[in-house]
Amino acid sequence: MKPVPQATSLRRAPVQRRSAERLTRILDACADLLDEVGYDALSTRAVAQRAGVPIGSVYRFFGNKRAMADALAQRNLERYTERVTERLRATDAQGWRAAMDAVLDEYLAMKRTAPGFSLVDFGNQIPVGTRDAEPNTRVADRLTDLLSDYLDRTPDEDLRRTFLVAVEAADSLVHLAFRIAPEGDERIIEETRELLRAYLARVLDRTAPPHPPHPPLHR
Repeated sequence: MKPVPQATSLRRAPVQRRSAERLTRILDACADLLDEVGYDALSTRAVAQRAGVPIGSVYRFFGNKRAMADALAQRNLERYTERVTERLRATDAQGWRAAMDAVLDEYLAMKRTAPGFSLVDFGNQIPVGTRDAEPNTRVADRLTDLLSDYLDRTPDEDLRRTFLVAVEAADSLVHLAFRIAPEGDERIIEETRELLRAYLARVLDRTAPPHPPHPPLHR
């Protein structure tokens, strides 16, 4: 189970600060419009108008609105990783249960507050409700890389598979919680938390295999 490569939907990566700021405005506008009008009514022209940029600037980065939504999903994953990292540093949380609380809580916070997140989260769901395995695999890969040192675990295939199963289960249950209630049904969210703890305890409460020794430095 090799890590899934990151999605790349940009036609051209920004190289100057002004260009990066323009790309940020385009993605912000895309996210806002997804919440306001949905994906079907979204257009590159409307995004350009909302962002205050020429339509040519949008096409410089993206070939179509699907590519824009994909880039928004990738930005969401980057921001999510940053939020989890900052939370772990700020709380100085100990143990995998605290780490998993941070992982779930930050996802719920983005689900409730991040513009456009309900439609794209970490991977395009267009048409609405259509999902494939790749976005969740990317999230699992990111969590494996982010948390392996924190948990003192080797980021091997077993840990990667464990996180993938946890992410898939949490993804389905959180979507169920938000179908039942706009802010997420708290009882289902708590059931999700308990399910994750019970599943992960089987693996993470065992004696952690040591990290492989570093090769000796050649002099």
